[in-house]
Amino acid sequence: MPNKNDTTNCIIGEGSIFDGRFYVNGSIMIEGKFQGDIRTDDQLIVGPTGKVKTDIQARKVTIAGTLIGNINASEEVTLLHTGKVLGNITTPKLSVEQGVITEGKVTITSGQADDTRKIIEESFGTETEDAFSSIIKEKKKEKSRDKEKDDSGK
Repeated sequence: MPNKNDTTNCIIGEGSIFDGRFYVNGSIMIEGKFQGDIRTDDQLIVGPTGKVKTDIQARKVTIAGTLIGNINASEEVTLLHTGKVLGNITTPKLSVEQGVITEGKVTITSGQADDTRKIIEESFGTETEDAFSSIIKEKKKEKSRDKEKDDSGK
């Protein structure tokens, strides 16, 4: 995590409370409490004492504090060991340290602009689906034959 003064354009300091809309050109560090709407074209850092309730849209997101809301990062999300997230995460790259607590859906886009579900389903292919279908049908036939044997043997 960068130091507060290295590359951070805006800081909501520990003990501060902000409620509202916050759009920043540059990076943001939140050490206090924030609730509302927040966007940046750069990096957003929720420090260890930060408590944030919002959906985050940024290039990079680092969570060391608590976030209730969704993350949509165009480049990377890093969850540090003290981080807690309740919400969905969408990003091309995700780093998670041991100790993180999170609940929500994670979508790794690998930088693809297309619908990830569609990409995965197309990669799976219909021939694979057909192969699974035939295996399932065969297993059902085997179960049926086994059941008939059991019934006739009683």
